[in-house]
Amino acid sequence: MKELIEAKFSIGNVIKHRFLDFRGVIFDLDPEFNNTEEWYEAIPETMRPAKDQPFYHVLAENKDIFYIAYVSEQNLLLENLNKPANHPDISSIFSHFESGSHVPASRAKN
Repeated sequence: MKELIEAKFSIGNVIKHRFLDFRGVIFDLDPEFNNTEEWYEAIPETMRPAKDQPFYHVLAENKDIFYIAYVSEQNLLLENLNKPANHPDISSIFSHFESGSHVPASRAKN
């Protein structure tokens, strides 16, 4: 039986990429790689992450654009600026920003 790896980050965490210039908020996660082989192979081999780790769906932003990123755990760092992310889709998933994280709307209602 395959051992499940515990995710280091949680939905709502504001993160930044370890190497690329973007920050964002995690809105979903996969316990291990769950994307296409074409996507995986498009990553330069020198930067290609292992598949057996959590991967995160991120509402990402940089100074120029907003987008959705799919990022391996090894390439993320928790951003400790206590500032919310600014992606325009945040309000459709999260209710508010509190204690350094975005709070999912579904959790806020309970």
